[in-house]
Amino acid sequence: MKPFAFIQLCSLFTLTQQVPTREKCTCELSLGEKEFPHGKFKFVENNVTTCNRQITPQKTLELESLLLGLERRVAQLNKDVSILEKEDDGQLYGVLSLYIIENEMIEVRQLMDKLNSTTVGQQLLTANTTHQLQDLKAEMSELETFDTMQVVKGRQENRRLKANLEACNTAVQATVPPAQPPHGTCQRGPLQNISEVRFFDEGTSVNRYLYGSWGRDPKPQPGNESWYWKVALTTGDQYGNHIRLYSNRAAVLIKGDHPQGKVEIHSSNPTTNTIQGPNAVLYGGALFYNCYNKDAVCRFNLTAKSITTLQLPQGTRYNSNANFCHLGQCYKYTDLDLATDESGVWVVYTTNQDFGNLVLSKVEEGEVLTLGQTWRTSVFKSSVTNTFVACGVLYATRFVNSTVEEIFYSFDTTTKNENFHVGIYINKMKTNIYSLNYSPVDKMLHAYSDGFIVSYEVSFE
Repeated sequence: MKPFAFIQLCSLFTLTQQVPTREKCTCELSLGEKEFPHGKFKFVENNVTTCNRQITPQKTLELESLLLGLERRVAQLNKDVSILEKEDDGQLYGVLSLYIIENEMIEVRQLMDKLNSTTVGQQLLTANTTHQLQDLKAEMSELETFDTMQVVKGRQENRRLKANLEACNTAVQATVPPAQPPHGTCQRGPLQNISEVRFFDEGTSVNRYLYGSWGRDPKPQPGNESWYWKVALTTGDQYGNHIRLYSNRAAVLIKGDHPQGKVEIHSSNPTTNTIQGPNAVLYGGALFYNCYNKDAVCRFNLTAKSITTLQLPQGTRYNSNANFCHLGQCYKYTDLDLATDESGVWVVYTTNQDFGNLVLSKVEEGEVLTLGQTWRTSVFKSSVTNTFVACGVLYATRFVNSTVEEIFYSFDTTTKNENFHVGIYINKMKTNIYSLNYSPVDKMLHAYSDGFIVSYEVSFE
């Protein structure tokens, strides 16, 4: 540093030190804004999180489902009581009606108990939530006074404009839904009548295999269009491990002439993924059935010998806990009923959440099986002896006497209409029908009845 510059700096320093202290000035900074209450904001945020955990769409849906189930059940109970009042024949049909009404009253009582407990809980929750919302509203109004720059209001307006824009785009790009769901592709109308027996064979009963199923593949493999199939439960009338194939109906009578003849699922019976219960169907060259000891559907590919499983919803009843029944007995291990029609494979079952009512679901095929659209009915499963599906309509039967079965109920998956008074009768070869399969290939209803295999012709309106 140059000498003269150093001298100037020293002079400046000296002068600064000589300024009297009384000449010092001070500045006071005064904020016009109030201090933001971060603690209160955190408290409000925690309260909002608590409300969101307590109030969920599932709670409202549960209440609506219970109210809808009770409404349908009471209406049906009134109808059944009216019918019973007109019956005075002193025969089995009147006793059966009493049995059905008794089951329905039990279910109504269970629904009301569940509804009462749910309603009390909802009332307490509503009262607490109302009080919390009032407090939150007051606290949020206070916090809004700190938004002097209107940042929050600006963001709210932006969200509103964005939501309006998305709604406008959705409306422009929306496609018109089809007039009818793609289930039940036929246009033949509802079921009108069941013929007398067109075909039967009693050979299976000689081996005392009373439980089983049989029929035709609605979607046969090329070259197998005339084939029939049969499954007999060979272990304790409960389990099976093979399927028999017949190249035509005449071959059924002579007990099979196809080289494959018997296709085995597993050498042991029962074991993992073998057949449980008599309600199996064949579709697309694969057997669909209730997997052994599971609340699941198994698909066994007859060509590849591979098995794919479809897990049913939690709470599905299985292992002979939700059987088809009539006044005299229940048909063991009929928790799951598989069915086929023009549109594919269906599964009929019930769950704890549905209080024993029939549930119908579409089985969507693919490399992985999935559960498609589901419909819930108002008919109690244990008051039904069997079900089948034709043209997207679920039909249920009940026991009248040892020679007659009645198709008394239907549920249309397109219109969701229920009919408890179908009134179509089936003349039986034997007392009990353990499985019913509708075949759109030949418009026949194939029944497995105490070891007899029987076919009826189906007619539509």
